[in-house]
Amino acid sequence: MNGQRHHGSVPNWAIPTVYAFVAVVAALTLPRIESALFPFLKAGFSPLSAAAIYSSVGSGMLALTGIVFSLVFVMVQFSAIAYSPRLVLWVARDRIIWHSFGVFTATFLYSIGAIAWLDRDRSGRVPFFSGLLVIGLLLASVGMFIALVDRITVLQINNMLTFTGDHGRGVIENMYPPLQAPSAMAEPEEFESISATQTLMHEGRPRVIQALDETSLLKLASEADGIVVMASSVGDTVVEGTVLLRVHGGKKQIPEKSLTDTIDMGGERTFEQDPKYAIRLLVDIAIKALSPAINDPTTAVQALDQIEDLLLRLGRRRLEVGARRDRRGRLRLVVPGPTWEDFLNLAFDEIRFYGARSVQVMRRMRALTSDLISALPPERHEPLRNLRARLDASVERSFPDAEGKREASVEDRQGLGVPRKGSAGR
Repeated sequence: MNGQRHHGSVPNWAIPTVYAFVAVVAALTLPRIESALFPFLKAGFSPLSAAAIYSSVGSGMLALTGIVFSLVFVMVQFSAIAYSPRLVLWVARDRIIWHSFGVFTATFLYSIGAIAWLDRDRSGRVPFFSGLLVIGLLLASVGMFIALVDRITVLQINNMLTFTGDHGRGVIENMYPPLQAPSAMAEPEEFESISATQTLMHEGRPRVIQALDETSLLKLASEADGIVVMASSVGDTVVEGTVLLRVHGGKKQIPEKSLTDTIDMGGERTFEQDPKYAIRLLVDIAIKALSPAINDPTTAVQALDQIEDLLLRLGRRRLEVGARRDRRGRLRLVVPGPTWEDFLNLAFDEIRFYGARSVQVMRRMRALTSDLISALPPERHEPLRNLRARLDASVERSFPDAEGKREASVEDRQGLGVPRKGSAGR
């Protein structure tokens, strides 16, 4: 299990700030360098023409920035209404959006700054490289605007589902070893019988646990000759007084600052170490599509396609990875994690409830459970059979007539497409 935390190199707000800073520095220094080293180079137009061009570019960038802001607002609103409010931040933090703001800001600032160097000391000179850079920034701004418009295609349902599924596939690949790997679970008696010598509680406003630095926690536990047991897991929202972890059997106190530094918290859940989050978002999209206000079971079926792929990958991975031991094999860290049944309940229970009257959804879910049983090893089958029994019970309750029950009990990967022969009632 990969317990390292990975942070972005720079926050999003810093991107346009860096662009603006570089543009101001360039506007103050480039013309001076050019005048000193290349006094013989001149642009092929007059200072009046250059001033008109630069001012037009600068003022045009303000209008373009307003258009970009409107586009971003529409993207965020659309994703919140049509899909899930939890997808809003993932759309809004797209780096292309922030680089676009940065390029537009740099073009505006440099164009305005370059005007000050036109006809300097009544020389009638227009700096060549400065003029070239203004035109280059203008072309870059047009390119970024085109790229930004192209990003609107991410709002298409297939792209949003694939985007979410890709994040889930990435975290599954990073966190879980193949099913053939040995189990890394701790028996309760290994630590519950040992008294807790230290308890770490959360202080402050509610926060979400986004990631754990398990390598550092393992090191701290080894140095204290104790066992760190996480009471809260990645994805949990902790409030004032929530127990984060306990140290059992520690020979010395671990500084609280060292412990809190290993727990990464933020305002919302992230994909980084939370394989449940991708499934959570896909389920959100599916149940919103099944709401009476939208009534779009086909979108729910498409979400189930991505959910099936994630479950297939999870079913072929070793999920029991909650214990870390030192080089001598002594237990040092216990981290709670979701089981196979937890993943199945998260993936299906709400969709089964809200889609109970949809023939399309019921048929797709039956096909999904059968396909997982066929593809996964026997140790994963029993929870899937229980899930199929709950599907049968939902069909029995939701469809009063025999014909409706028969239609909803057919296996069909498209929902209403090509049913499998002989699958009804199986």
